[in-house]
Amino acid sequence: LAGVGRTTLAMARHRDLPAGLAAVHPRYRVPHRAELAVAAVVILVVVLGDVRGAIGFSACTVLVYYAITNAAALTLGREPERKLPVQALAVAGLVGCVLLAVNLPLSSVLAGFGVLALGAVWYALRSARR
Repeated sequence: LAGVGRTTLAMARHRDLPAGLAAVHPRYRVPHRAELAVAAVVILVVVLGDVRGAIGFSACTVLVYYAITNAAALTLGREPERKLPVQALAVAGLVGCVLLAVNLPLSSVLAGFGVLALGAVWYALRSARR
């Protein structure tokens, strides 16, 4: 969850989430508001929702995140001093993410892609206004 808090901090700094979540604790230098917001969402999901469904949803969105990262790595240049080319690792990672994602429960995949699609639409609408 610490990684999600830091992602929330970064998104708040770029105004993709409320700016109040971009606060960093003056003494401990952690994104305390973002961490508390993430913790509140997790607690709500655990108390009100299906934990297995939440895990599947989380797995789907994380796999999409890593698939995008591996796809982006395909754009890197070749480095001759490496034993394995970066592209081979990126392709293996991308294929692995896709294989894992398609084997998740359908409801988790639909929920994950639904939320990602809503986020993409929201981002496109906000970008068009700028």
